[in-house]
Amino acid sequence: MVYVMVEVPLRRMSFSAHKLSFSILLTATAWMAVAAPAALGQATAPAVPAAAQPAAAVAQPSAAAAQPASAAAPAASAAAANPTFDVATVKLSGLDQAKIIAALQSGNMPRVGAHVTASRAEYIYVTLKGLIMVAYKVKDYQITGPDWLNKQYFDVVGTIPEGASKDDVPKMLQALLAERFKLVVHRETKEHPVLALVVGKGGPKMKESPAAGAAIDPDAPLKPGEMQMDGEDGPVRVTVNMKDGSSTVNMGAKGTIRQRMDMQTQTYHIDADTTTMAGFADMLTNIMKMGGSDGKQVVDMTGLKGNYQVAVELSMADLMAMARAQGYGGPGGGAPGGSGAAVASDPGGSGTSAYSAVEKLGLRLEPRKAPVEQLVVDSVEKTPTEN
Repeated sequence: MVYVMVEVPLRRMSFSAHKLSFSILLTATAWMAVAAPAALGQATAPAVPAAAQPAAAVAQPSAAAAQPASAAAPAASAAAANPTFDVATVKLSGLDQAKIIAALQSGNMPRVGAHVTASRAEYIYVTLKGLIMVAYKVKDYQITGPDWLNKQYFDVVGTIPEGASKDDVPKMLQALLAERFKLVVHRETKEHPVLALVVGKGGPKMKESPAAGAAIDPDAPLKPGEMQMDGEDGPVRVTVNMKDGSSTVNMGAKGTIRQRMDMQTQTYHIDADTTTMAGFADMLTNIMKMGGSDGKQVVDMTGLKGNYQVAVELSMADLMAMARAQGYGGPGGGAPGGSGAAVASDPGGSGTSAYSAVEKLGLRLEPRKAPVEQLVVDSVEKTPTEN
């Protein structure tokens, strides 16, 4: 699936806009963790990717028709192994941050993210890094490449050929990225410093989740303030409350994430009613990564199986410091590209750091080393070739 990180500048905004923009940022963070592709180490097995081949080497669906009957079967097999879109367009997105905020403030949810049907795949306002995530079924922190992969936003529309399915779309996207952006990648696994999520001395203090929720009907009318995108396991619906900046990410059978700010206590609350420990570790990873690319990956080593109800309270001071470290200006200054490490916690505030929040759940984070699989970008062009 694709996630959409709506990067909204926090500077020069009203107080209510600060709440809204930061809520959107953290909504994306939680959604990435629980609804994103398979957990690290379970991604598609290393192989010679379509992106590592010249565009001309990618078989075209029409090739079989131009060959003798004896060659048609091998050609058809090659086309199935290396599917491509019948027609595809790539262009800089017509949306920008100002338009998205204006739409949200007027009560109109913008059409962004992934929208895939049996005949068409759309990725609206998605970065090149986001497209790579979808194509190779990896997560944000698994991609090693230039920082600008996450800067420009594109709109990609592809027509799915007859006989192909939604399952073929990632490979089609691989071929498109190779042809249009000249993307070449490889996978590697190396030992890196990580934060191990382990059970605390007193045991876990979380409740197991009840029965899974109902799957989302993709054809059901959207409620006011609700937008729908396609996720790894089906449609995902996101609602942002314009009054208080809270948000809800409904993933159907995979559960619901609710987020809200408490401006009196200066804390941010995240509640997930159905998450695995691997999913929770991914959520924590994305929160840590808000402080910059040096943020360590959190790896689940709890040994806990099943789904749990998880509630986390984080210090707004921590989160805002992390956002500023990533270039989001905010109260107290900070400019894009600003340097400085994010603080670990706010000693004078009523919130708690991520470490303390985890300990309240009967878990803890320990520094360790572990093998980490990465998708390394060998070469890529900033500007796609013309349609």
